[in-house]
Amino acid sequence: KTSGPNHILPTKGAAKYTGGLSVGKFIKVVTYQRSSREANRDVAQVTARISRLEGMEAHARTGDARLAKYFPDEEFNLHP
Repeated sequence: KTSGPNHILPTKGAAKYTGGLSVGKFIKVVTYQRSSREANRDVAQVTARISRLEGMEAHARTGDARLAKYFPDEEFNLHP
C-alpha cells in the first residue's frame, strides 16, 4: 500500500496484526462515570470497608470523604 488515504504502515512486522496509522491513533479517549447520589452512598461505604480490610487506608479515606461531602448529617460504620 503506497497510495491512498492511509499509506503509513507499521514496521518490524507489526503490519501482520494492525493496519496503518489513522487519526484514531492520536486521539486520547477519556472515560467518565455518572452516578446518582444514592449510588454514591453504597459505593463509598463498600469502598471504605473493603479498602480498610485490605490495608489501603488512603483508598478508604476517599470513601469517607465522599460520604462526608454528600451525606454530612449521617453516620456510617466504616471500620470492619
